[in-house]
Amino acid sequence: MGSADWTEMTDGLDVNAVDRGVTTGLPRPNGGGNFVFGFNSLVVAEGAVAYFNNQSGFAPTAANKGGRVTGAIKRVPSSGATGFAPFFYVIAQGTSVNDSAYILGLQDDSPYRIALRKGKLVEGVPLALPGASGILRRSTSTFSPDTWHHLRLDVVVNTNGDVILQAFSSDLNAHAVTSPTWTAIPGIEDSTLVATFGAGTAFIDDSLGINSGSPPFTSGRNGFGFYTKDVSRRGAFDQIESIRQS
Repeated sequence: MGSADWTEMTDGLDVNAVDRGVTTGLPRPNGGGNFVFGFNSLVVAEGAVAYFNNQSGFAPTAANKGGRVTGAIKRVPSSGATGFAPFFYVIAQGTSVNDSAYILGLQDDSPYRIALRKGKLVEGVPLALPGASGILRRSTSTFSPDTWHHLRLDVVVNTNGDVILQAFSSDLNAHAVTSPTWTAIPGIEDSTLVATFGAGTAFIDDSLGINSGSPPFTSGRNGFGFYTKDVSRRGAFDQIESIRQS
């Protein structure tokens, strides 16, 4: 996808607070192209910057249609080990960072975990256990900064109104970012759901709003973003793809 396919969400931190754009000055993931898209916070300010896919059929997706986002993501070494979190999201409920979505990202911690969250983009992926701060599931494994991850988040809207969340990763040490082999993320996958909904099933946001505490999201926008609350916090992305539910 090219730069013209993305639109910046409103109400985010401006360029005086967070620099953003493509660069050849950061290491790329295995199989990556000539540049990555990065963020670098310039001041102490809390908030987020996010972009959504503006292509036809994606802005937003049709009613009762979810989607998928895949891409490489990294917490770039920064002036501090916490205070930032890069993330992907699917079916955001509007065009503002104050809107909510299903989020898969790198939790604000050191070492950190991959976490699945339902909540406002402006809040990023906070350090919390499942059941708190919108965190639905998080990985069993922890990771060190400067690690590239290739992640995938599927959001499937069922005909009965339930929304099935599935999260996967591909090992970038073994597979180039252009040819992933997807596997479930331990700790995010719920083994009790796999037999019914397939490998990688992480969470059912039921039509009654019981499991997550609020009604499920059934259409919206897909994209990526960066949360920060301190200076010189950095994140990077590469090979982002967006797909809508057929």
